[in-house]
Amino acid sequence: MDPEIVEFAQSYRAFTEAVAAMAETGLSELTPVGAHVCDFLGVPLNEVEPVTETFPNHQAVDVDLALEALLADYGGSRHGISAANRAHVDTFAEYLTRSYGSFTLGAVAYERKPTGPNSDRRVVAFGIGEVRIDGVPLVWLQRTAQLRYGRESYTLEVMCPDPDTADGFLSTLQVKMAELSVLRGQIISFAKDNFSYHAAGAELTFLSRPDVSAEQVILPDGVLDRVRRHVVGMGEHRDALRAANQHLKRGVLLYGPPGTGKTHLVRHLLTETEGTTAVLLSGRTLALLNDAATLARAAQPAIIVLEDCDLVAEHRGGETNALLFETLEAMDGLAADADITFILTTNRADLLERALVERPGRVDLAVEITKPDLEARQRLFRLYGADLLASGHFTEEAVRTAAERTEGVTASFTKELIRRCVINAAQHGRPPTDADVGQALDEMLSDAESLTRTLLGGEGRALGDEQPPPWLPPRPGLAPPQYGSPTSSVHFGWSSHPD
Repeated sequence: MDPEIVEFAQSYRAFTEAVAAMAETGLSELTPVGAHVCDFLGVPLNEVEPVTETFPNHQAVDVDLALEALLADYGGSRHGISAANRAHVDTFAEYLTRSYGSFTLGAVAYERKPTGPNSDRRVVAFGIGEVRIDGVPLVWLQRTAQLRYGRESYTLEVMCPDPDTADGFLSTLQVKMAELSVLRGQIISFAKDNFSYHAAGAELTFLSRPDVSAEQVILPDGVLDRVRRHVVGMGEHRDALRAANQHLKRGVLLYGPPGTGKTHLVRHLLTETEGTTAVLLSGRTLALLNDAATLARAAQPAIIVLEDCDLVAEHRGGETNALLFETLEAMDGLAADADITFILTTNRADLLERALVERPGRVDLAVEITKPDLEARQRLFRLYGADLLASGHFTEEAVRTAAERTEGVTASFTKELIRRCVINAAQHGRPPTDADVGQALDEMLSDAESLTRTLLGGEGRALGDEQPPPWLPPRPGLAPPQYGSPTSSVHFGWSSHPD
C-alpha cells in the first residue's frame, strides 16, 4: 500500500480517537444546571432514566395548573435555565452536560394562554420544578410546544431516582389535571396550525355560550321538543338511563339546504346545555375528531359538533372518503355510557346516506331542515322585524305581503330583507315603512339579484347557469343537489336563523 495513504489513515484514526475522547470527557462534565440537579437528586445523573410525557397544546393550561398545585402540596420550588441556544436543545439531559453548552440557572419563562372567552393565564413556557415526595427527590422540566424546532406538544420530562415515585407523580398529575381543567363546561373550537398535521400543535379558541331562546327557533310544533329530548333530555335523565342499562352516547344529523338554520338550531342546543363541554369542528379541523373525542371523554358531559360534515364524505371514483369512516370509528371508540352527543350538520345528506346505512347505529335521529312555508315565513318576518312592528313602522299587511312574495326563500333571505329596509330608510333620513319592504322585495327578487338569492339559500340562478349564446352548443349543466333522507329520518321544517 502507498506509504502516504497508510500515514493518512493512521493520522485520521488518531484524530477520530481524540475527538471521541474529548466528547467522553465533555459528557462527564456537568453544567451549573446539571450540578444543581445532581446535587438535588443525590445520585449520579447516569443512574436516573428520564420519563417523558407529552400533552396536546390545548392541555397546556391544565398541565401548568396541576404542576403548580403539586408544587404547593409538596412545598417545592421552580427555576429557569439561562443560555442563548436553549431553544435548540431536545431533551432535559442535554441541559445537564457541557457537551451541548454551558447552561446556568435563571428565570422561569412564561407565556399567556387563554382560559376562557375573556380570560387568560400566565403559563410556564420553560422551567424546572423540584419537589420531595415522602423524602424522595423529583425534578421535572416543562416546555411549551415550538413548531419551528419540531416540538408539537407541551412536554414534561421527569427525573427521579425511584421509578415508582415518578410513576405515582405522573398518575397524581392526571388526577389534578381533571380536577382543575379549564376546558370543562366551555365551548371550544380548534385552530389548525399550517405547520402541524395533527391536534397536538393545534390551538384552542374559547367561544362565549350563545343565547338563543326557543322563541327564536321557528320549527313546526313538536319538532324542537323532539330534538331537545334527544340532545338535552338524555343528559338530564342520565341516571335513569344508566340504571336501566341504556346507552347515553347519541348522534343527531341535521340536514337540508344552506341557509335554513341548522347552525342556529345548534346554537339553541348549546344555550340549553349550560355546563356541558362543547367542541366545534368544521373545515380542516374535522380531521381532529379523534382528539376532540379524547377531550370530550375527559370533560363529559360533552357535545361534539361537526359542521358541514359532508366535506369529509365526498365520493371520489365511486368510493366514500375514508375520513368519514374515521369519523364514524371515533364515534364507535367511545363507551356506550359516555355522556357525549355528536351533532352533525350537512347540506348534502345524499353524500352521507350511504356511509350511515353501511355503518348503522352512529346517528339515532336525523332531521331534515327545509325551507319555510307561508306561515313560517310570516313568523320569520315578525321575528326579525319585531322592533319595527312594535314601534308601528311596519304593519301586519307588510308581513303578509312579504311572506306571500317570497316562496322558496330561507331564513337568511328574510333577515337580509329586513336589514335592507332599515338601510334604505336610513339613507333617506327616516324610519323604515311598509314602502321600504316593497322596495327591498322588488330589488331582491329581481333578475339582477338572482345570484344573491342563491347565496342566501333561496331560489335563483347560480354561477355557471347563464344561457349560452345561440351560436354556441349548449353546455352540460350540473344536476341540482338531492337532499336524500337517511333511514329512520324525521322530516320536519325549518329554523329561524341562517347557517
